[in-house]
Amino acid sequence: MDVLVAKVLDRLYAEDAAQRAAGLPRAERKRNVDRETGRWLNLLVRATGAASILEIGSSNAVSTIWLAEAARRNGGSVIGTEIIPERAAEANCNLEEAGLAGVARIIDGDARASVATLNGPFDLVFIDAEKDDYVGHLKVIGGLVRPEGLILADNVISHDLSAYQAAVRADPTLESVTLPIGRGIEFTLKRA
Repeated sequence: MDVLVAKVLDRLYAEDAAQRAAGLPRAERKRNVDRETGRWLNLLVRATGAASILEIGSSNAVSTIWLAEAARRNGGSVIGTEIIPERAAEANCNLEEAGLAGVARIIDGDARASVATLNGPFDLVFIDAEKDDYVGHLKVIGGLVRPEGLILADNVISHDLSAYQAAVRADPTLESVTLPIGRGIEFTLKRA
């Protein structure tokens, strides 16, 4: 991994650990993906050659950095969304510091509205937002994912996302499996 990218990730993971150690309430923490999940996302993007990536729920850009570092290798890019404007600005600064601003950017605002303005198709969509919104996000992104593209949803083991899992399994255009990586990933393929 690029030294600059690794340095920024180290700083962001240290900040995340300090927030958790201080006992900050969940709503005030950045709630980043763990390193194992980030590394897995990076490897998956590289292995699949995904070039057009959408992230819903970017926070301060930890997962965006993992995705963008791989997308850069593939000649691609990442568009992220973050509902908290200050956090979106922080995320864009972190991408700049990691040398990835030319590959990734974060749009502030509600993802459902932001995504409606985007043109697909996307090779991969990563959902890591407020858990009650996952089904709504699935509805918005459905037409933007290319055939044989991937939809990944984080936290399906650590949180009750049974409504989301039921929705992807009920959709005949999707195939899905739960992976015990990090806090749980719902790995969904859009059929051709």
